[in-house]
Amino acid sequence: MKKIIYFLPLLLVFFYQKDKIKAVPTQQKPLVKVVDTIKKDTSKVEKLEMFHKGAHASYYANKFNGRRTASGARFNNNDMTCAHRKLPFGTKLKVTGVKTKKVVYVTVTDRGPFSKTKHIDLTRKAFMAIAPKSYGGHIEVDLEIVKK
Repeated sequence: MKKIIYFLPLLLVFFYQKDKIKAVPTQQKPLVKVVDTIKKDTSKVEKLEMFHKGAHASYYANKFNGRRTASGARFNNNDMTCAHRKLPFGTKLKVTGVKTKKVVYVTVTDRGPFSKTKHIDLTRKAFMAIAPKSYGGHIEVDLEIVKK
């Protein structure tokens, strides 16, 4: 009789906890959510100010990878950044390809381009995201400043 008295509370605890024991997953899902930097969250309303229509854009050469930009950050051709002659560092821009209507969001981190015919230098990743397929060189874009 004494043995039953000792095991009865343990059986009750096990009986009430069995739902929680079965609910434990064998494989945990990753907690990190991967977000594509090209796509913009459409739930937020963004304020845009047209800066330049029909601007000529080009992209950085790979030889600049790892070098310091004018803002002091290290340049990486796989980031979504750009160079502009006059806009302050940290300015966020919405760049839209005129022919393709594709959009990319970039941040100004460098000065340039130093050619009078070009208005903005994009990283290679940003440029290829809005350029026509298998296209290189320069394209025509619309620049809009993203206001907070």
